[in-house]
Amino acid sequence: MSFKRSQADIILFFFLTIICGSCNSSKSSTAQDEKGFVPIFDGKSLDQWKGDPVYWRVEDGCLVGVVTRETLLKRNTFIIWQGEMPENFEIRVEYKVSREGNSGINYRSEPIEGFPFALRGYQADLNGANTYTGSNYEERRRTTLASQGQRVVIPPLDNPADSLQVHIVDNQWLPKIVTGSLGDPDSLKTHIRVDDWNEYHIIVRGNRMQHYVNGILMSDVTDNDPVNRRFKGFLGVQVHVGPPMKIAYRNFRLKRLE
Repeated sequence: MSFKRSQADIILFFFLTIICGSCNSSKSSTAQDEKGFVPIFDGKSLDQWKGDPVYWRVEDGCLVGVVTRETLLKRNTFIIWQGEMPENFEIRVEYKVSREGNSGINYRSEPIEGFPFALRGYQADLNGANTYTGSNYEERRRTTLASQGQRVVIPPLDNPADSLQVHIVDNQWLPKIVTGSLGDPDSLKTHIRVDDWNEYHIIVRGNRMQHYVNGILMSDVTDNDPVNRRFKGFLGVQVHVGPPMKIAYRNFRLKRLE
């Protein structure tokens, strides 16, 4: 074996070690943070997760969603956790998304009849450009409940029989009441890393939903709409309609709250 070949093998070995280790290690969570959290993705298989295998796989210890030029989507698709979700919970998960990527973590969501691997419900939004990351977006229903930096109360509709579309403009739910600011969006974005790992922390208790990214509160929603809010449902993660993309999730943990 020549020296040139040996050197190439060494470089390849270290490259693979870095890539494989990238999903199996994390420095972002302390022992105190982990108390009560249970892993819901084993890093080895898709046990208890169901999604279209064209888009979802396990790669280097990560739950990975990939859209290529050959597999562009006509509608968003999810991989859905099959375990039982508690009514009140916390989720901690790390993610890394490509610059053109668009994904999200759906919770308290319902499947849509006739559309395999589709979900309708609350979403902790994220994207590579970080224009939506941390927002609360209700997939296939009321759209954006809170943008980055918003503390929001969702009031009951005056006429619950109204079509939801009547109350949506520019992908924003108009009846929402912004009750406070969590910070300027441009400033909040500086806490989100690009082309690198970030941690999402979702706290859901009763009708209040808080989305943190890297320990910074990005949105805070209290949903007082008795007709449209939900307290139970499925958990899933998304690949989005649009250009080719890649999203990786690791260290997916769930904590049940009383």
